[in-house]
Amino acid sequence: MTTHPADIEHMVTGTNALVRWLPTGGGLRDEDWAGRHRLMTRLLAASMVALLAFGALRAELGTNLTTWMVLLVLPCVVAAATMRGRRLPSIFVAFGFTVACAAFVALTHGQTEAHFTFFIAIAALALYRDWAPFGVFLIFTTAHHALFGVVDADLTYGHHSAQTHPLFWALVHGVAVLFAAAFQVVAWRLTEAEEKRAQDNLAESQAQLTVAFDETPVPMAIFNPDGRVLRTNSAYRKWMRLPDEPLRAGFLVTELPIEPAEPGSAVFDTLVRQEGSSVHLRQYRRKDNGELLWVEVHGTTLRDRDGGPSAIFVHCIDVTASRRHQEELQNQVRHDALTGLLSRSAFENDLAQLLSSRTRPVNVIYLDVDRFKSINDGAGHAAGDELLRGLATRLRATVPADALVARLGGDEFVVALAGGPEAGARVGHAILGAFAEPLELGDGHLQVSLSLGLAAGVTPEQADETVLSADTAMYAAKRAGGSRMQSFSDDMRVKVRERIAAEARLREALSGNLDETLPIWYQPIVATDTGRIVGAEALVRMRTPRGELLGPIQFIPAAEETGMIIPLGEHVLRLAVQHLLEWDEQLGYVSVNVSPRQLAEPDFVPMLAGLLSSHPTLDPARLVLEITETALLGSSLDVRERLETIKSLGVRIALDDFGTGYSSLTWLQSVPADVVKLDRSFVAGLSADAKKASIIQAVLWLASSLNMSVVAEGVEDPADWQALRAADCPSCQGYLFGKPMPAADFGKVLLPSRADEPVAVA
Repeated sequence: MTTHPADIEHMVTGTNALVRWLPTGGGLRDEDWAGRHRLMTRLLAASMVALLAFGALRAELGTNLTTWMVLLVLPCVVAAATMRGRRLPSIFVAFGFTVACAAFVALTHGQTEAHFTFFIAIAALALYRDWAPFGVFLIFTTAHHALFGVVDADLTYGHHSAQTHPLFWALVHGVAVLFAAAFQVVAWRLTEAEEKRAQDNLAESQAQLTVAFDETPVPMAIFNPDGRVLRTNSAYRKWMRLPDEPLRAGFLVTELPIEPAEPGSAVFDTLVRQEGSSVHLRQYRRKDNGELLWVEVHGTTLRDRDGGPSAIFVHCIDVTASRRHQEELQNQVRHDALTGLLSRSAFENDLAQLLSSRTRPVNVIYLDVDRFKSINDGAGHAAGDELLRGLATRLRATVPADALVARLGGDEFVVALAGGPEAGARVGHAILGAFAEPLELGDGHLQVSLSLGLAAGVTPEQADETVLSADTAMYAAKRAGGSRMQSFSDDMRVKVRERIAAEARLREALSGNLDETLPIWYQPIVATDTGRIVGAEALVRMRTPRGELLGPIQFIPAAEETGMIIPLGEHVLRLAVQHLLEWDEQLGYVSVNVSPRQLAEPDFVPMLAGLLSSHPTLDPARLVLEITETALLGSSLDVRERLETIKSLGVRIALDDFGTGYSSLTWLQSVPADVVKLDRSFVAGLSADAKKASIIQAVLWLASSLNMSVVAEGVEDPADWQALRAADCPSCQGYLFGKPMPAADFGKVLLPSRADEPVAVA
């Protein structure tokens, strides 16, 4: 009979399919196999002991069978426990279980229930997942049933049919064991398939993690808790300047080319002890060139089932550049850009720390350059900046090395140093002596004089008060002629406390209901010839929580010094516009004082424009802004440009206190004013002073030629009023026509004045 090649190929294909379906065996890790083998060996030894005890109870058979069992099983136990490898030890275990099961069947005279041990053993041997012990057990089990069934059927089978036909029942038992084994094989095969899928998934995940770990641009590394480097990625090796290849086994953390910049700051020991993840910022030094690095170490400690550290995963972010940038920004914040000295905020912070760390007093010396504005305007701003830089250099070289030196702004400087009053006075006189020599300025030299104020503080709470005291003493030195030092006295302390109290009252007033805490009063401005009210000057008052009403002199200086004049001035402007709209045809205009600090504020003109645009029915010419001549003289602002911008809105400008400065006629030419307000010093006693009358006549003529109106302030004597009428002065203002009064009272006064009736003269 000839076999067709196709049939052979079909048979081979089927065989291969069957082989592929069957479990391959093995696959257990060494530690897993060793654990299972120990279990099986111990079970075999326990079975032998149990059978010895059971045999002792079956005296008629126990002695001989026990002897044979010991001779056969005990060597299997010894071999399984001592032999190396996997295959032979597991075969000895399988053979031992065959002998033990056969002995148990014999001791029970072949009872059917005793045969169950074979099924138990086949399931136990499947734990090896190895065909050798599994197959050996099947072969020896079948041989036992066939051989012993023929030799001694009574001890093998417990029923007559099996004793009569032992080979048939040996086959039956063998098939039954094979079926039991088949289910174990199926379970075994399914387990292998599941493990393979799990292994494939794990391999895929590991491949993805490997790519993510190796290819990420962030330096990453994995360490053993004992300090060995287990794994690094390319970015880590590049950052560490290591060869771009896996590190040798046993490479230690201490062998890395960087080390902590400070002893005891290593983060590795901290990561070993910590739970979970953490972030640590540390400074390191490269061993090869000493370069300092700031590194942000993100660490995660992995724990084993016993809670001990098993691995440490870190990724490192080099923040050296950002740290240096941050330090540069902090340095810029802490230091004055022009002179390099401490800034105001840095000085205030360092002064508080100096006071808190000392038991001795701390001296504060406040410095101001005499007539700096004249120098700055005469030589130019560039020369002024050069002067300030030269002054800072000489000042820094004169004071002790541990002293705090700061520029507070403009030409104001401050020095703080520890020691008694005599130490502060000694340094102050040294500063005055140092500036006895001229400063180099460009190609020439410039003689500079300073006014100094000296005060001392003890506690951090006195820091602001001490600086304010030194500032007050400095102004006293300046009023005394400058180029000297003045120490703070108790008399000055009263003034300082009054300034502090005024500031506190003003802050409280600005935080309340402004209409109640900061009401606006109005003083009439009248036509000189008729006495009719043509305008009014808005004057702010402060109402304290106790109901006391304070005049401007008691809080306006504090508002100017602290900058609170900005919100205060905006409040006065808004309320004045509201009253203008309320009085409408009854009042021609309202005049509002504007401080130079308000005028210099970049947001002042936009605020004014917004206020006017929110009231489109208001004629902007009815609003007059009063600017003092002396204040303009002290301003570094381009006054004319700012005032021209205001005038473009339609608002009129008044030059207040005209005649009190030394360049009044110059201001009339350079400032685009609409109104000139003659200071009360020219008006008082006018009727009896021919010189004053001549001056006023000249000012009136000049103002008329420049298309300006004139208001004479401080009119209190009827004779002076008549003199102004005779000189054709357009408008007057003073107690003769009315004192400042609340808005409600002023509104009542307006009614008869618009009926062409003159205001009642006080």
